[in-house]
Amino acid sequence: MTFVSFGFVGFMILVIAAYFLIPKKGRWAVLLIASYLFYVLNSKWLALVLLAETAITFLIGLWIENSAKQVKEQIAAQKDTLTKESRKVLQAKGKKRCKRIVVLGVLVILGTLLFLKYFNFFANTLNPLTERIGFRIPTLQLLLPLGISFYSLQAIAYMVDVYRGKIAADRNFLKFMLFMSYFPQIVQGPIARHRQLANQLYEPHDFDYTRMVRGVELILWGFIKKLIIADRIAIPVTAVFDNPGHYSGLLVLFAGIGYGIQVYADFSGGMDIARGFSQIIGIDLELNFMQPYFSVSVENFWRRWHITLGAFMRDYVFYPLSLSKPFNAIGKKSRKLIGDFAGKKVAPFIAMFIVYFLVGFWHGAEWKYAIYGVWNGVFIASGILLTDVYAKIKTRLHIREDRFLWRLFQIVRTFLIISVGRFFSRTANVRTALSMIKSIVTGITNFSFLNGSTIAALGLDKWNWLLLAAGVILLLVVDIQHEKGISVRERIAEQNLVFRILLVSFTITAILILGIYGPEYNSAGFIYQQF
Repeated sequence: MTFVSFGFVGFMILVIAAYFLIPKKGRWAVLLIASYLFYVLNSKWLALVLLAETAITFLIGLWIENSAKQVKEQIAAQKDTLTKESRKVLQAKGKKRCKRIVVLGVLVILGTLLFLKYFNFFANTLNPLTERIGFRIPTLQLLLPLGISFYSLQAIAYMVDVYRGKIAADRNFLKFMLFMSYFPQIVQGPIARHRQLANQLYEPHDFDYTRMVRGVELILWGFIKKLIIADRIAIPVTAVFDNPGHYSGLLVLFAGIGYGIQVYADFSGGMDIARGFSQIIGIDLELNFMQPYFSVSVENFWRRWHITLGAFMRDYVFYPLSLSKPFNAIGKKSRKLIGDFAGKKVAPFIAMFIVYFLVGFWHGAEWKYAIYGVWNGVFIASGILLTDVYAKIKTRLHIREDRFLWRLFQIVRTFLIISVGRFFSRTANVRTALSMIKSIVTGITNFSFLNGSTIAALGLDKWNWLLLAAGVILLLVVDIQHEKGISVRERIAEQNLVFRILLVSFTITAILILGIYGPEYNSAGFIYQQF
């Protein structure tokens, strides 16, 4: 039951009706029942994995909080007899105990994810070595629970935040089950923080007509992105990537660019549907995209793309690593060896490369994903290292950063870097990705693909190419408005009622007629759903 299926639309309508019809104190229970029903319908008995991780995370949170509380009570009980040094010793022991508990919890959650998602990858990677000593690690027929990459990170963030004292541990297990399983965001995010989402889920919300209208508009926009743009552009993109040896030059580059558009429309479309449904019932999910293809650098792109994943990696991986004692030691030694300017960048750069390696690897259990992550890390690191060099070049060439053409150059450059990098995540393996990138360079002046037979082989007729172009232009126009700080939905709300009714009716009709569907109107699943 994908977000763009008729079954899911009916499911949303039933959940919304039930939510607002029952008494307020039971509304969170409607969301809990709906979330587990959705999960069971999609993953059946694998819901037990979600339930087990939820129970472990809940208990670890309580354990951390109770351990910290015991230390505080012990100090309070002995405040008249404890010296300042004794108090510090007790606090340090308590913190160390809590740290051990959170590490245990993280290892259990992370270990489950690594086993289910990466065991066969590690087995295939290590077998060439183990076979030399007469031992082979068997591969297993493992099933990957829906959304495990997302709810595992959510669980880790929760435990660490309890340990850091940023939030109080949840003490209602059923409500915590809802936080971990909320169905609109469990499939592909956003990766929610407890302090941002939990109370919104637990507290009842009144029906609001304006929120309902805005939510429906956002859902419809998500459907347009997914069914009219993403699934249509996927046809020629798949044709090229499935037969990379048959194409070269600009056509391969266009396929890479097309895949970038496909991923954006697909992923952000799913987010819009999740956020639109949530908005109807009074819940605001975190924004996961901020016009990423208007980024002026790769670093800027990753601040705008999959924002909640980037925030997770920053807060729970990059800062803990870069501020740790081993990394401080690396920084000191580096400054002594190669000077302050370069030396002080070594430790944070190592932490950054670890982050982007993990970001890539998080996408899938293959080396190509890790290389995709490192590709981004290389451009970010080079951009930081060469900042002064770029500044001198701009000065000598009299480039003004406030000029439109300079910003356009930066946007196009970043878009091409990101698009080429996606070859590693989209192709079957690294060798194929490198081969396709090479074919772009060697065949960039080859325009033979413009003949009718080659274009026809890509799977779209003239009418569908025009529809695709119109959809991409619409996506671009809307993103331009948002980049300027103009809310398209607010502009629509300012129009008269007749216009708004006609617009919604036209949009629904366009989705039904122009959307790309499979047999029995079953749309393709979302790309990030498989991660």
